[in-house]
Amino acid sequence: MSTNALRLGTRRSKLAMAQSRQVADAVSQVTGRPVELVEITTYGDTSREHLAQIGGTGVFVTALREALLRGEVDFAVHSLKDLPTGQPEDLVLAAVPEREDPRDVIVARDALKFTDLPRGARIGTGSPRRMAQLNAYARGHGLDIETVPIRGNVDTRIGYVRDGELDAVVLAAAGLNRMGRSDEVTDFLSVDTVLPAPGQGALAIECAAHRADLIAALGELDDPFTRAAVTAERSLLAALEAGCSAPVGALADLLADGQIVKEMRLRGVVGTTDGSRTVQLSTTGPVPETYDRAMALGRELAAEMLAQGAAGLMGERAQ
Repeated sequence: MSTNALRLGTRRSKLAMAQSRQVADAVSQVTGRPVELVEITTYGDTSREHLAQIGGTGVFVTALREALLRGEVDFAVHSLKDLPTGQPEDLVLAAVPEREDPRDVIVARDALKFTDLPRGARIGTGSPRRMAQLNAYARGHGLDIETVPIRGNVDTRIGYVRDGELDAVVLAAAGLNRMGRSDEVTDFLSVDTVLPAPGQGALAIECAAHRADLIAALGELDDPFTRAAVTAERSLLAALEAGCSAPVGALADLLADGQIVKEMRLRGVVGTTDGSRTVQLSTTGPVPETYDRAMALGRELAAEMLAQGAAGLMGERAQ
């Protein structure tokens, strides 16, 4: 490989820039080449519509992928949960680095915990998945909350709480950690309360399929356990025929006996946004050694969820 600077395509948001800088540093270390960030504006960044309305799938990804295919950038960094489940033939996920904290968090006024919010508390989120699970938890535990659809970057969302418009907002722990803002979290939502989005907390490093030398170099940043987990989660999402904006939560985690990883557990949930009906199931099996086995784990759990009526809870299914 040459010693010229590599061009990393990234969205312009503070969060995207923060995580792209971290990847750039890591890529520089493994390749010995400088990495420059190329800022690209995506449809998801400029549209004022709610993500659920513009069909969240791929709205932050398409412009980055087009820049890759045109050769304007050498590789791109995505939040994995934003990636459509279908992978284009001419692009490859060269690396899925070790996952950050996959949990959702609350940023609430007066440093309140979720369960300490007052009756009628207004909680902002742009995610049908979060709405469905928060409302289901509230129904099951006698809490009185109102979920309010919002969108915008981290500053905008937290601003709703600072300005008193909302009592709390829900964000991803990983994003706040990467931005160095984890001290603003007032409560971490257990994955037993809210399952994260498939792939949440993980990044995807993508490049053109013909760049064998670059794929090999980027591959050094790949974490096989994270890749197996997110492959299973995304397989579940795909088998449910649901897009990134559907009310689907999934998490694959490793079950260890001491230092030895024994099994992988995959949990999935789908629900109506008002929380009145949910289907939540899990399956446990050997840690998938191959891509095909990870895919099979997701498909099998999805089939069980569909057999219990999951399709009817998702509204419009992705085509």
